[in-house]
Amino acid sequence: MKRQELIVIAMVLFFLTGAYCLGQEDPRNNALDVHLNPHDVMGYESCGKCHAAEIKVWKQTPHHGTFLTLHRKPEAQQIASRLGIQSFKSESECVKCHYTLQEKSTSSTEAISGISCESCHGAARDWLEVHNDYGGAGITRESESAQHRFERLQASINGGMRNPVNVYLLAQSCYRCHTVPSERLVNVGGHNVGSLDFELVAWSQGTVRHNFVRSNGQTNDPSSQERLRLMFVAGMVADLEFSLRATANATEKETFGINSAKRAARAAKRLVAAQTQLKLAVLDEILQIYQGVSLKLNNQTELLEAADAIHMRGVQFAATIEGSQLAAIDAYIPSPDRWK
Repeated sequence: MKRQELIVIAMVLFFLTGAYCLGQEDPRNNALDVHLNPHDVMGYESCGKCHAAEIKVWKQTPHHGTFLTLHRKPEAQQIASRLGIQSFKSESECVKCHYTLQEKSTSSTEAISGISCESCHGAARDWLEVHNDYGGAGITRESESAQHRFERLQASINGGMRNPVNVYLLAQSCYRCHTVPSERLVNVGGHNVGSLDFELVAWSQGTVRHNFVRSNGQTNDPSSQERLRLMFVAGMVADLEFSLRATANATEKETFGINSAKRAARAAKRLVAAQTQLKLAVLDEILQIYQGVSLKLNNQTELLEAADAIHMRGVQFAATIEGSQLAAIDAYIPSPDRWK
């Protein structure tokens, strides 16, 4: 499918699923709560029939390994002790970002893996079947009609999938956890305030990269330069959005609030630098929204409203801007030797 057709698809999906994208009312994608709905989690095995190569890569990553290693780390045990956590795999302060929970009965849930397919792409119960349907018996991804793909993507995203047709939907999955949203976790537990060196291109194109779909499962290809450009800018916008969300949760002038605000300011500064080269209207709007809020304590309503507005423009950016329009920032995009 041509890039122009993907843009149309992404924009239509953007307007059709605006409330879902904001996540304020849909528990499948709440921007303020990084839980997956355990009832809707299917488990990584449900992806294995079509994505065996991707799962093989995933099993070699820290995302997978955290299931077996996190609770053994002395620093993690110290954080748990300070917070009064008895079980890493059942207490919410840990499971939100480090595990995938699945409902086992109406009264119990169980951590079934570490950071998994659904952690990034959304709990799959309501989208897995339609995502796998290319239009009938004998029809493959390559022979699927443009109209059917549009309908499949629409239904998948409406079902809660964070589909890579829009890179911002994936960027937000990363920044939900790499920007720690919990004041208590940091100020009381001593957890770090997030991965301060996290950058979407560098952290997605190395160890965790699993781009087999484009080569029909044969090779794990890096993203094209045009897509890397989109990811680089989308990452800066997502960093700003979720740094504002974290700052919104700050109630005291301590490590969490101070560093969350600093991170938001840094993300905005980086975006300003990119905008001096790109001169895009949508980035101007994002920066104006940021400049209109105060990074201060107990300012949750204003900061969350700004984050919501930036979120919508982040989705819009990824849906309407082509990578060919972003060549001016090539010098800033991490090169392969910097991929983690």
